[in-house]
Amino acid sequence: MSRKVFYPLLLLFIPLIGMNFTDEIDWSLSDFIVAGLILLVFSICANFIILKISNKNVRVVYITILLIIFVLVWAELAVGICGSPFAGS
Repeated sequence: MSRKVFYPLLLLFIPLIGMNFTDEIDWSLSDFIVAGLILLVFSICANFIILKISNKNVRVVYITILLIIFVLVWAELAVGICGSPFAGS
């Protein structure tokens, strides 16, 4: 596994820096850990798809499905679009 898998974790600097400028962003340590885990799993899965699937069209479909799942999980944890017990308040 290459270090490129960890590059999406750099996105966590956006809320970290934003917390210094506004009170609208209020993340706790657990928020950063969960976001980091979600980004890391997405990155590992995307890397696996890119390395193992040779057909470009199939690769695009799998990455799109993975991206949709990522966005749905992120939205559920953030605002609770499905009303699960894991939803944010």
